[in-house]
Amino acid sequence: MAEKPHLNIVFIGHVDHGKSTTVGRLLYEHGEIDQRIIDQYKKEADQKGKATFEFAWVMDRLKEERDRGLTIDVAHRKFVTDKYYFTIIDAPGHRDFVKNMITGTSQADAAILIVAAPEGVMEQTKEHIFLARTLGVPQMIVAINKMDATKPPYSKERFEKVKKEVEQLLLAVGWKDVPFVPISGYYGDNVMKKSDKMPWWNGPTLIELLNNLKVPPKPTEKPLRVPVEDVYSITGIGTVPVGRVETGVMKVGDKVIFMPANVSGEVKSIEMHHQPMKQAVPGDNIGFNVRGVGKKDIKRGDVAGHMNTPPTVAKSFTAQIVVLNHPSVIAPGYTPVFHAHTAQVACRFEEIIKTLDRKTGATKEDHPDFIKTGDIAVVKIVPTKPMVIEPVKEIPQLGRFAIRDMGMTVAAGQCIEVEKKQM
Repeated sequence: MAEKPHLNIVFIGHVDHGKSTTVGRLLYEHGEIDQRIIDQYKKEADQKGKATFEFAWVMDRLKEERDRGLTIDVAHRKFVTDKYYFTIIDAPGHRDFVKNMITGTSQADAAILIVAAPEGVMEQTKEHIFLARTLGVPQMIVAINKMDATKPPYSKERFEKVKKEVEQLLLAVGWKDVPFVPISGYYGDNVMKKSDKMPWWNGPTLIELLNNLKVPPKPTEKPLRVPVEDVYSITGIGTVPVGRVETGVMKVGDKVIFMPANVSGEVKSIEMHHQPMKQAVPGDNIGFNVRGVGKKDIKRGDVAGHMNTPPTVAKSFTAQIVVLNHPSVIAPGYTPVFHAHTAQVACRFEEIIKTLDRKTGATKEDHPDFIKTGDIAVVKIVPTKPMVIEPVKEIPQLGRFAIRDMGMTVAAGQCIEVEKKQM
């Protein structure tokens, strides 16, 4: 059975616009959720006076269980169409959304923006569009949800009005040719099946739009980069780093170097899902054994590459950031934690080079004293200890980061250029 192409998708949009319900509906229609469970949730939702929430509950219940540390079958967040294998990156509030989008291994290949037809564009709608763009999500679909709740229900006029509002926002940040679909996540209109309630709609359903997405090319021609997620010591085998190949190709017998640890060795074996492999390509989550490297030599946040093209260790780097949520202001000297690929390193704001206009990207102010929530800025950053980061133009997978402080994501950005540290 050949594997179907895999795509990561993220549902974004304002908190009450029906993301969970739409996701619940997709999973339900794909048989990922048992009818019995839906019936049980429906009963519970009715008793709590929350009728119509059962699909949203599916996702929330999973979240609750996740919060309590119970493991849940990941099938709940994956579904397969006749064309693709999708993983849903669940992004509840915008802080989590940002963290999910940039940190860890989940790079969204597409964003599905949900906008409720009765309410239209909200503040969070704008923010999410802007974030998706800034963070380099390559494709977007817009679903205008809750069409059953417009006045009159399933109103073509209301759909057209909201679509126009959203299109203006998309154009302002440079998204063109984004497809739209009017849906009711709750009743399932135009989600999997064409709705008879909207005879005026001749376009594709949500699932058809998902199947029309393009598979991102696998960057096999780029230098090898494998950020280390964990390091195991396995009896009889030795040290086994685990991580996801972001770019390049790793083969058994390759000589690799881990940075910033600056230790190297030869790849003795590679395996994925307990199956040995001769080589690994981008997207593969692998464990690999390296001769000559001990468990104490490397740790999470190190990055493996080939000896002749080692991962870049930054003495400093220039980045473009967007301040998402900071209670006061950010000034030179501020030292929060940067989350880039699997690394978490405290970094100092050395210099605020300039702020940029949100819509045009033109310089707004040179060398301002500080920046605050909502600002986009070009800054110079100095890591407090060695870290690997790559310019986003060369290796985008290792060029994006989130900045966290006080338990929240305060900013997000991408690395423009790196001043290399001599190792």
